[in-house]
Amino acid sequence: MIHTTVGQLGHFFVILSFVTALVATLGYFLSALGKRKAAQAEPVREPQLAYAGEESAEQVRFGGKTAKRKSKPTTPEPPVRDDWRLLARWSFYLHATAIVGVSACLFYIIFNHYFEYHYAWSHSSRALPIKYMIACFWESQEGSFLLWLFWNAILGVILIRTSGSRWEAPMMTIFALVQAFLASMILGVVFGDTFKIGSTPFLLLREAMPDAPIFATDANFIPKDGNGLNPLLQNYWMVIHPPTLFLGFALTLVPFAFCIAGLWRNQPVEWIRPALPWTLFGALILGVGIMMGGYWAYETLNFGGYWNWDPVENAVYVPWLVMVGALHTMLIAKRSSTGLKSAVILTIATFLLVLYATFLTRSGILGNASVHSFTDLGLSGQLLIYLLVFVVLAVILAASKWKIIPSDEKEASVYTKEFWLFIGATILCLSAFQVIATTSIPVYNKIVELFGKVSNVALPTDQMAHYGKFQTWFFVAIASLTGIGQFMWWRKIGNKKWDALITPAILTLLVSAGIIAFGSLKNPTYMVLLVASVFALMTNGTILLGIIRGNYRLTGGAIAHIGMALMLIGILYSSGYSRVISLNNSGLMISKTDDFTKNDNRENKENVLLWLNQPEKMDKYQLTYRGQYVEVRDVPGYVPRNDVSVIEGDFHGIANRNIEKDGKLYHKKGDTLALYPENVHYGVEYREPSGKIFTLYPRLQVNERMGVVLSPDITHSLQRDIYTYVATAPDPMAEEQWEKTETYSVAIKDTFFLNDYVAILDDVIRANEVEGVEIGPSDAAVRARVRVLDKNGEHILNPAFIIKNRMVAHPAETSDELGVRIQLNEINPQTGKFTFAVNRTQRDYIVMKAFEKPLINVLWIGTLVVVLGFALATVRRYREFRLSQ
Repeated sequence: MIHTTVGQLGHFFVILSFVTALVATLGYFLSALGKRKAAQAEPVREPQLAYAGEESAEQVRFGGKTAKRKSKPTTPEPPVRDDWRLLARWSFYLHATAIVGVSACLFYIIFNHYFEYHYAWSHSSRALPIKYMIACFWESQEGSFLLWLFWNAILGVILIRTSGSRWEAPMMTIFALVQAFLASMILGVVFGDTFKIGSTPFLLLREAMPDAPIFATDANFIPKDGNGLNPLLQNYWMVIHPPTLFLGFALTLVPFAFCIAGLWRNQPVEWIRPALPWTLFGALILGVGIMMGGYWAYETLNFGGYWNWDPVENAVYVPWLVMVGALHTMLIAKRSSTGLKSAVILTIATFLLVLYATFLTRSGILGNASVHSFTDLGLSGQLLIYLLVFVVLAVILAASKWKIIPSDEKEASVYTKEFWLFIGATILCLSAFQVIATTSIPVYNKIVELFGKVSNVALPTDQMAHYGKFQTWFFVAIASLTGIGQFMWWRKIGNKKWDALITPAILTLLVSAGIIAFGSLKNPTYMVLLVASVFALMTNGTILLGIIRGNYRLTGGAIAHIGMALMLIGILYSSGYSRVISLNNSGLMISKTDDFTKNDNRENKENVLLWLNQPEKMDKYQLTYRGQYVEVRDVPGYVPRNDVSVIEGDFHGIANRNIEKDGKLYHKKGDTLALYPENVHYGVEYREPSGKIFTLYPRLQVNERMGVVLSPDITHSLQRDIYTYVATAPDPMAEEQWEKTETYSVAIKDTFFLNDYVAILDDVIRANEVEGVEIGPSDAAVRARVRVLDKNGEHILNPAFIIKNRMVAHPAETSDELGVRIQLNEINPQTGKFTFAVNRTQRDYIVMKAFEKPLINVLWIGTLVVVLGFALATVRRYREFRLSQ
């Protein structure tokens, strides 16, 4: 039975969300237009930095003149009925409800495995646990657009309730217009045969694949299972990283909407105060989302790092840099008009760069340049229109209002806080420009092609080196400026005297010299970055201590800058001094394939070959590969794969023995177990010189869509991480291939050879029990003891010979570490010889790579400190805004 009702309901909600967004846009526009005409009839007042009703005395600088002003409370005017705003407000509420309805319908389809829908079939499967079903929701373009719509709708409802009547109409006009464009992306309406608006997530499989032969014979065909979630996304970070990132995208719209509303209303200053806490919160959330993505890459991908300067990574990173720059110029503009025009430009640019990032990642223009980019669903033209509409709108409005934006005729002195904040914002923007200029190379090529020319400009082959040589120096400057800027901010430097910086500078030199001397830093660039980072720590730490002692309100800025300095130190050591410890000292090539022999045989030199249960020396550790493991859904940790017989294609298994963990029995022998699909983990035991043992379980996943996917396992400590992944291993899903059977007839104590090992038949004794076979009183069973010798010791094999109900059985004994299967086939009492059937196969092994990542956890600690700083600053600025209302 095809469940069409839920899809039709979902599509109805999509159309409703689009129509209500348009109605809200029109209603708010007419409401704002009416208010603007009414405002034009009033006498023109000088732009204010503080709101009417705020009791404060401030120094206000415009046109080079300074005046002291004390504002007076105003008598609130009686509310005036605004029918257009009322219509727009309820339209937006209905729009938000429709977006929730769309989301509920799509998740209902995924959760209930309605594989008649293309979206569920493409991205989900019956084996996925609920948390990964949630990730299916936003794996594709339609779902991620819906997630963006959802967050915008939530923020819009909050702003309607909190922004006040003055800002609601002009600001929500922008919000509703953005929602109309986003809703059009999932509209899925086709006019004629070619013209399409959006791509719907509620398309049936037979509609998406009308030419598939199966539908010619069975129009109601429903697949039994779906393709499943991309294995790289089967990670808990992918459940929380995309929602956080898209919330960050949504939050860039709030200051943009306030800015456009302020320009529209001829209030180029007043928008700063309500926009500032939202800008702080947006920078916080977007930054957290970016770092979550970095940690996901570190845990899931096997390139050995957390940032690869991938074009899609860059496209998200650049708006965050510009947003932080906008934040600093807004802080200037809040105190004087020096940074006001810059604040307008950067606030607008932040949102436009988010739209540009969306175009880059979803138009297909990046092609194979990024592992994160989506394929083109025919939306590239629509995305381009979306981007251009807001570019044109913002540029025309800003240009037409440019003359009313106040500015200082006199340049800011080098001894003012405004100067240093502006320099910091400038460096951030230059850093962003360098990244986006290189990332946009595919766009340049497409533009050239439009004019009939051919461009062969390519992205850098070594992206890490290319971006690193520029970005390192930008952040040297930024780290240095954070210290000077904070001293200026808190008036520690004045009257052209820099004495306050002497103590932090001396401490910086002493600490840096000690680290360089004892930390073996030899790269001059790394030395400079270290000194700048330590300087940022010392100066901001000094400021923070001074503020706490003086009982001032705790500053989020100093804390965020301390976190940034810690992050830079963590990046410096974890990237600059990452060390491969899995060096191949055997003198033998592991593989002759291109992957191992390219780059001067690099991978042959930097991987170790581990045989099952055979210890090998690696750096200061002794390694032992302990075999394959699987994850049982209701059992913590990992279970040896031999303990479970996997049911192919069913993502279940049968327990071969009792499954126990920490003394608790989870499953008895013969129970059916629910497994995580496709995953095989390889247990690698590390023994430290102190005798301490820990085990890592790097993952290998065989997926029909993605092929073999490798993921690392990591052990964390404050000083370093040990990062391990399996470079290659025998296909765990392949059926074991046994060579031709060989037979050996030997007497007790005779020696023979098994797969190049020396074997000795020690004895053959009566057995009262054999695993898997019940031995009755009238049955007989014997078991051989075959001792196999290798360089690391000996192995005991016990093949059995059973006579039960006048039938003979020869249960085989298999050793994965020896690659041997042996059966006791015959017993000759006259000659005293025993005949063994032996098959050989490839011994179980893995080829493994391991890194040592020094001080990488300083990076993650620094990230948390930055988050704390931004959170404190957000709360402080929001309280200021509420007090000014």
